[in-house]
Amino acid sequence: MDKINIDNMLAIEEPFIKVPLEQLRRAVRHTQKQVERETEAVSAEMAEVLKSQYRLAPEELQSKLDSLIERLQTLKQDLERVKQEESQLIQRSKLRAADLHKLKDFESTTQPEFQHWCRQRLDRVLIDYMLRSGNLNTAQRLVESGNLEHFADTSLFAQVMSIESELKDAHSCQGALSWCAENRSALRKIQCSLEFELRLQEYVEMIRAKNTPAAILYAKKHLSPWSDTQMPRIQRAMTLLAFSPSTSCPPYKAMFDEARWTGLANEFRMVIFQLYNLPAQPLLHLLLQTGLSALKTFACLSEDPAEHNRNCPVCQTETLGKLAQDLPLSHHDNSNLVCRITGEKMDEDNPPMRLPNGYVYSLSSLTEMSATLDGKVKCPRSGKTFKLSEATKLFIS
Repeated sequence: MDKINIDNMLAIEEPFIKVPLEQLRRAVRHTQKQVERETEAVSAEMAEVLKSQYRLAPEELQSKLDSLIERLQTLKQDLERVKQEESQLIQRSKLRAADLHKLKDFESTTQPEFQHWCRQRLDRVLIDYMLRSGNLNTAQRLVESGNLEHFADTSLFAQVMSIESELKDAHSCQGALSWCAENRSALRKIQCSLEFELRLQEYVEMIRAKNTPAAILYAKKHLSPWSDTQMPRIQRAMTLLAFSPSTSCPPYKAMFDEARWTGLANEFRMVIFQLYNLPAQPLLHLLLQTGLSALKTFACLSEDPAEHNRNCPVCQTETLGKLAQDLPLSHHDNSNLVCRITGEKMDEDNPPMRLPNGYVYSLSSLTEMSATLDGKVKCPRSGKTFKLSEATKLFIS
């Protein structure tokens, strides 16, 4: 019976659990700040109304009170919407935890229930890959077909793609700067300078547009607060005022390079993944690399095709073998013998058989071959023919 190693399976599921919890935490914090901000503003305005109530005309007093009531009603509506979003995130977290909790009920990898769970997990991995690649519509179709709405982080990746597109295509920092403002405390904790990079890019674009006065004012307002940690770069940015976009001076040519927009988009993606505990690589890549590395042996590296196992994905040099080129070799405490003809494992039920020329194949492959060659077998490597009775059973110690 093939037992399930639950710890190994859960090792890569951390983002699956943490993402909705992190979204919930940020939503609660944002709501708390909004309530504090609005209540303080309403209280201050109400205090002013009370002070001046005897000097105001009844119509003016009524207008101010109506304005306060409308503001509180708007806050109430926002809180009701946020409450619904938080309920969805809580439900999503519960369903994900329950899905992983199913693992303790599985006793074998051959159980139909476990195989169904693995198939659903594969769908989750593919959805994650599609969302990261920007194929939102295809990912959504797979979500709907598998009823995996609570298992896909569609809204998070839609936000990532929107801001990335704004940076790379529209050359605008507004969306990214708004996101930085909402997550400033979290960015400060991880000592992230993304906001500075965005501000610097806006400053560069002002110089590119030859709007020098605005660039100087912008630098004083948005770049100088970073002087404690970014002073050398701020000094270089101010020196940029003396250069044109067509300059050939390397440090300043790099600052005018349009490729900086792509770099900013990539940096934004890495930062938001870090905040939400998402791996930099798609989970599909991590799983493939793990599996390929576990299968990779010295035989897979041989330039002689005859040394390759036709059932080994790493030996397929034109497909998965390319992905495994830079991966480490697997470590095996105990070697497995694999038949070169069938690719099947040789063991006590399918023992290795040695031909007179020294080559070894499985009993099942030689038996099947002899049935079509009148009791004879042909070595696929040397081309020599022998009687099946000449093959000797090997015992591996």
